[in-house]
Amino acid sequence: MPTPSEGRPSEARSRLLATATRLFYTEGIHAVGIDRIVAEAQVTRATLYRHFPGKEDLVLAYLGEVDRAMRGQADQAVTARPAPADSLRALSESIAEGIRSPGFRGCAFLNAAAEYPDPGSPVHQAVLAHRQWFLDTVTELLAKIQETGAEPAARHFVMMRDGAMAAGCLFDPALICETFLHGVDRLLRVYAATDYSQGAVG
Repeated sequence: MPTPSEGRPSEARSRLLATATRLFYTEGIHAVGIDRIVAEAQVTRATLYRHFPGKEDLVLAYLGEVDRAMRGQADQAVTARPAPADSLRALSESIAEGIRSPGFRGCAFLNAAAEYPDPGSPVHQAVLAHRQWFLDTVTELLAKIQETGAEPAARHFVMMRDGAMAAGCLFDPALICETFLHGVDRLLRVYAATDYSQGAVG
């Protein structure tokens, strides 16, 4: 949360969060210590702890920034192409664009879950909350095409997205994105044409 009385984040807080976001994503959360973040953000430890009482608070703020960016990505897809199938295609294309971007290191939330496997951890809980939002968003869009079977089809979509995000930093991203987008297109076409109550989309 912004600390200055006017409600805007301070320059030091913004610098800390930007530095932590870059380092946590590219190198891993546990691999990056507070001293490194303080040094690269050019602030004192006291300044860091004034804004983030502990490293976990900084990690949660980092994931919050990624969550807001992804929500904005979804909103933009829906605004650009209001028809639900087109919204999902636009969202898929924006995911593929991220996979093809320089410095891609996979899904920030899946990476964080791997580093914080304890289900009771606030970081793990933040990952689950984000993923529930994403599943709900996809489910709502699919339900506008046909309500029956929207949730199973949404889980299928999310699993394809997870696979593409994991493979995209290991193999040829262009090929991974082509496969992912083809899979999404097939899912949408079959889903729209099938009585999903009679069986799974596949």
